[in-house]
Formats: sequence, structure tokens, C-alpha cells
Amino acid sequence: MKKDSSIDRLAAILRAEVDRLRPGDRLPSSRELVARFGVSPVTVSRALAQLAAEGRVVTRPGSGTFAAPRPAGRAEAADLSWQTVALGDRVIDDTGVAALLAQPPEGVIPLVGGYLHPNLVPARELAAAAGRAARRPETWLMPPLSGVAGLRRWFATELGGDVTASDVQVVAGGQAALAHAFRALAAPGQPVLVETPTYPGALAAAKAAGLRPVAVPIDADGVRPDLLAEAFAVTGARLFYCQPTLHNPTGATLPRERREQVLAVARAAGAFVIEDDYARYLALGPTPPPLVTLDTHGVVVHVHSLTKITSPSLRVAGLVARGPAAHRLRAARLVESFFVARQLQETALEFLESPAWRRHRAAITAELAARRDALAGAVARHLPDAQLHLLPHGGVHLWVRLPRETDEAALVEAALRHGVLVSPGRIYYPSEPPGPHIRLTHIAAAHPPELAEGVRRLAAAFAEQPAVPRREAESGAGVPSA
Repeated sequence: MKKDSSIDRLAAILRAEVDRLRPGDRLPSSRELVARFGVSPVTVSRALAQLAAEGRVVTRPGSGTFAAPRPAGRAEAADLSWQTVALGDRVIDDTGVAALLAQPPEGVIPLVGGYLHPNLVPARELAAAAGRAARRPETWLMPPLSGVAGLRRWFATELGGDVTASDVQVVAGGQAALAHAFRALAAPGQPVLVETPTYPGALAAAKAAGLRPVAVPIDADGVRPDLLAEAFAVTGARLFYCQPTLHNPTGATLPRERREQVLAVARAAGAFVIEDDYARYLALGPTPPPLVTLDTHGVVVHVHSLTKITSPSLRVAGLVARGPAAHRLRAARLVESFFVARQLQETALEFLESPAWRRHRAAITAELAARRDALAGAVARHLPDAQLHLLPHGGVHLWVRLPRETDEAALVEAALRHGVLVSPGRIYYPSEPPGPHIRLTHIAAAHPPELAEGVRRLAAAFAEQPAVPRREAESGAGVPSA
């Protein structure tokens, strides 16, 4: 049936008028529209029906026709620029952390990330532990504010020394522990000393707390106590963040003698040491004792996370502190997040007290050794111009120094085009990096052959990079001997 053009003309006129009205404004009555436009009541009725079908008007019998609420797509664009002024100049930069947590695109081999590949996660054992925990009625009640007593005792026993359950607070993973510690132990604007390079998540958390990270150089054995003492003296800092065991990204482990020197330096400076013990269960053999077990003066705030060795979603960690610092940390955690869900705590405890925990640790240790050797061997074969900082005694990362003339950012982008994801060295430095690096991770890939293929793809990307003129390369910062 042919459409009446008079209906279309009237609908177009009314459409324009409705667009000028506010939502809820009443249109003229049908009688008024008939008189105004000299058309029949049928034409008016059909034109209004057309606008109603478009969602422009709403007809209410006995009341009239009204302009409808504007669809979201037709609403005037919101002006959010005022927020820039209201928020001020404080920025929370998540780029480094987000890059490490991002899932690789389909077909891309991940040589990034610090969590176990799904095939290595003890998912069935954790599910069984969760089931056992869920069947206990107390699991659904409020937990003690510092954490379930059995879990706190477990953390204290694992650390040893004179650490007691009363020194332990259960927090929602290592990253949350770091954020709590940075906010509680230092005031915005103050410096915090960090190893360089260091974990980007710690840098992000420190900056989010308003602190100023200050770099302290490391060598193959970890942080240098002499330079740490100098940094405390120059900056007046009262806080030092470090990873003494299997340091991320370099893999360095601080010898016991240096651990004692670090504690002495910190105590002389009247400063706290935040010990990030993220890799406690990722070592391939014995390691020196944690700093907290060597500390008799409350210098160390210790972070002991379960996430790396179990599952990304088992976000449970023990935060150990003594004295007024412990009270400050408890108060800060309480007002920020109350407590960790009891179901998660009880699940962790069920798993840790089961034979599955010991079996899982043994399996992961064997897997780590095979993967480390596979990745290091692939780098030696396919990237002979690159150099490992060291071959770590465990952990999940290799820190790779690139030739001085390498464009690090361009290489990372080219690698992604070739189907492999690697981590740029720049994000691990609190200030200017001393030269191009990348961090390669072996735990997120499916299996050792995939690691070899990932390095082969990286080598193809490296071969495509244009050479930087010698003079330009030599004008840049040198690569440290450490």
C-alpha cells in the first residue's frame, strides 16, 4: 500500500518540533494540529503513530501526547572536563601493571606474566579444598579481623625464627600488602628507596600512595649495601622496598652476609624494610633465611604471598610486622577493606594442610627447572647478541640485556607482530634506564617447546630491527656491568 505523502510531511514537521522540546513536554492536541495544518484527523493520528514508533513521543490516553525521554544515543555528549580540575595533578599510572596482566591475543605466545599457566594450577585440589571449607558452617561467619587463626599460625611456622601468629595479618594478596604498607609507613611526598630495576607493581603502588621512588643500584648478588647507605643519607628516606630472593626482574638472590648488612644499614637510618618474599616457593634449592627472621628490632615488614605458587585467584598473603608499625598496618587495612573473605582464607588453609600442597610444590619445582633451562637455551641459540643478567636459581623470569643500539620499544612492538609477547625493560626502572632490556617469563607458556618457538619469533623480530648508527648508539647511556 502506497504511503500518504501528507503523513510524511506532517511527521517531519512534528519531528523537528519534538526535538526542540524537553522530555515530558506536551504536544498540541490532535484537534489543534488538524486546525493548524489543515489536515484530516487520520493524517494527524498516523503521523503521531509514526513518531511513537520511532520512540520520539509517548501517547497517554486521556492526557495527550508528550515528548519521550531522549535515547542514550541521541543525548547531548556529557562534558566531563570539569573532572580534570577536580582531580588535580595526581596520577595513578597502571600501564606497567596492566601490561603484565593482559591476556595475550589468540595465537600469541606469552613470554610475560608471573602466574602459572592454567595447566600448572592445582585447580582440582583447590576446588576440593574449597568444597571442604564451604561445608563448615563457620566458614560463612565473620573471620577474626587479622585473619583466621590457623592460617596465621601456618604463615608464622613457614617463616620460622621468632615470628609468631600474632605478628601475622592476612591480606588480599601481595599487591594489596604492598599498597597497605606504602600508605601506612610513609607520608605522601616522602621518598622510598627501591632496587633498580624493580617490580613495576611496587613502583605503581608507591606512586599511587604519593611516594617518590629513588633508585638504588644492584649487581648480580642483589642490592649493594654501600649504595643503600648512601641513598639513605642523601634522601633521608625511612623506607626501603626490596626482593631479596629471586629478585624480579633480574633473578638475583641476596646472600646472607648482605642481608645482615642491609638490616644494619636500615636500622642505622631509622628506616623500615619492606621485604617482598613473592618467590619463596619458586626456588630450585635452599635460599638464605628471610630478612624478617634475622631482624630483632622490628625493621622488617614482610610480605609472604601464596598467589604465585597456587593460582592468580587465590589472593591470600601474610603481612608480618611488629610494634607500632603492626598496629598502623592493622588500622590501615581495617579501614580500607575490613578483612579477607573467610571462604578464601579457609580454602587456602585446607589446601596448605593437605598432601596436595606438598605434591604441588614438588611438581612445580621440577617444572621451573625444565622451563628455565629451555628458555635460557633458546635465548643462547636464537639471540646470540643478547646477554642474560644471570641464570637464576629458580623464579620465573630471565632478565635479558640487549645490544646497546637496540630500539627496545620497537623490538617489543615487532615481537607482537611476529606472535610473541615480551615485557619491555623500561617499565622496571623508577628513572631513566641504563640501556635496553627485556624480561622473558617462562611460566605463562603452555610448555617448553612453546618457549622455544616464542624465542624464535622474538629473534625474527630482532633481525628486522634497523641498525642504529654507531655514533648515535655510543651517545646513549651505557649498559651497566651488573
